[in-house]
Amino acid sequence: MSLLGRAVPSLVVLSCLALAGCSSSGSHSGGGSAGKNGASAVGSSNTAGAGGSVGEIPVGAGPQSTYTVQQQPAAGSCHYRYEKGEPLEDLKCNPGATSPAVTQANLATTICRKGGYTKNIRPPEAITGKEKRLNAASYGYKGSLGDAEYDHLISLQLGGDPNDARNLWVEPADPGHKPGSGVNNLKDPVETKLHTAVCSGKVTLKAAQNAIVTDWTTALSKLGLAA
Repeated sequence: MSLLGRAVPSLVVLSCLALAGCSSSGSHSGGGSAGKNGASAVGSSNTAGAGGSVGEIPVGAGPQSTYTVQQQPAAGSCHYRYEKGEPLEDLKCNPGATSPAVTQANLATTICRKGGYTKNIRPPEAITGKEKRLNAASYGYKGSLGDAEYDHLISLQLGGDPNDARNLWVEPADPGHKPGSGVNNLKDPVETKLHTAVCSGKVTLKAAQNAIVTDWTTALSKLGLAA
C-alpha cells in the first residue's frame, strides 16, 4: 500500500499540516490557475489517459474495526479540474481506491444486499473531520467546509474504500449552490444510479468504478445509462 494508504497518528498528521503538509507519493506540485473558491485548478485536459479511462485503480485496506486519521497530500499540491463548472478531483492525488471486501462475485452479500451495506463501515466523524480539514489544505480550498463534501470518489455503495486517502477528497459545491445551504452535490445521484445499474447487472462493478473515477459528469452517458 502507498504512503497515502497508511494510517498515521493524528498528532503526526496535524504536525505535518503545520509544516505545510506531509509529502507523499500521491501528491504533485504542478502549477495551475486560480479556480473556484480560490483553489488551484488545472484545465479539463488533465484527466485520464488517452484512451479516456483510468488505469488500474489501487486497492485499499477495506473496512476496519477502528479507523485512524490518514495522511493527506502536502498543502497546495492538489488541483481541482472543472467540467462545465462541475468540480473534479486531481487524479494524481486521488486516483480512487477500491475495497477488497467488495467484488463482482459477492455483490449480493455486500453492496447489493437488502438492508444496506455502508452504514456500519463508515469512518466516524472524529476521523473524517480531521481528514477533511487537512485535505482542504491539500487542495487549497478556501470556501466553507460546511458547503463542501468530504467525498468518497468511488462511493461506498460502489465498493470504494472507506478511509483510504486516495479515495477521499474535499468536493466543492456545484455551480449555483447557495452559500451556507449545506452539502448537496450532483455527483450523489450519479452514484446511486450506478449502484442500481451494478446491482441489476446492467454494468459491471469495475466499469462503474472506472467511469466515476475518470469523470463523474460523464459516467452515466459513457456506460449507456439514462442521465
